[in-house]
Amino acid sequence: MKCIIIDDEPLALNIMNSYCKEIGNLDVVGTYTNPMDASELLMTTEVDLIFLDIEMPQISGLDFVKTLDRKPLFIVTTAYNQYALEGFELNAVDYLVKPIPFARFVKAVNRAREIFLLKRDSKKLPLYTASNTGLEKGDDQFVFIKSDYENIKLKYSDILYVQGLKEYLRIHVKIEVKKPILTLMSFKQLKEKLPDNQFLRVHRSFVVNVASITSIQRNKIIIGDTRIPIGESYKETCLKRLGID
Repeated sequence: MKCIIIDDEPLALNIMNSYCKEIGNLDVVGTYTNPMDASELLMTTEVDLIFLDIEMPQISGLDFVKTLDRKPLFIVTTAYNQYALEGFELNAVDYLVKPIPFARFVKAVNRAREIFLLKRDSKKLPLYTASNTGLEKGDDQFVFIKSDYENIKLKYSDILYVQGLKEYLRIHVKIEVKKPILTLMSFKQLKEKLPDNQFLRVHRSFVVNVASITSIQRNKIIIGDTRIPIGESYKETCLKRLGID
């Protein structure tokens, strides 16, 4: 993957540059202390991934992302954690808090690589359900999800929640079943295949399995150890559906 690093701290630039070289499957084509200096390269060169600091003097990293017409994948790197939700809503691949351990850096790059490999195969991948394999609607208790080069069978009851990542979805399932599954699909396609009485859109980036909800805390849905934001435009419908005044 071709990547660039943007951080106003030279030491942080050097550390992440050395991390990229150590991983070996990243080609660093530019390092910048000012986000705007990276704009020209991004207009003329196809970059797959940006490592992006948030708090910088000229413009914040997240505001810089908003200026881009063609947005590469990006991983947020920051000394602060209060921007995590905003980064999430802009579809950041991951959110790394400094000082960044090498193992955590590798994990974030692996997430980006999963998406990159799916993006490289630009053909839309079909989704199969029990209903289009000969079963009647209502007997539909599972779904086949196309991921890489296999169709993975998932029971509805094993799906915890689904997270949107641009044109991709990450399907989080029960830990004992499988690791999260990445698939090239839209929420619209997913909605057509999952039962409305079991799955609920709670945010523009999240659909949850109602049966998996542990609790509701203010504007967040708790599923196990995961806190999922409830979007303002979804709040009324979501709380009504869950029977909460």
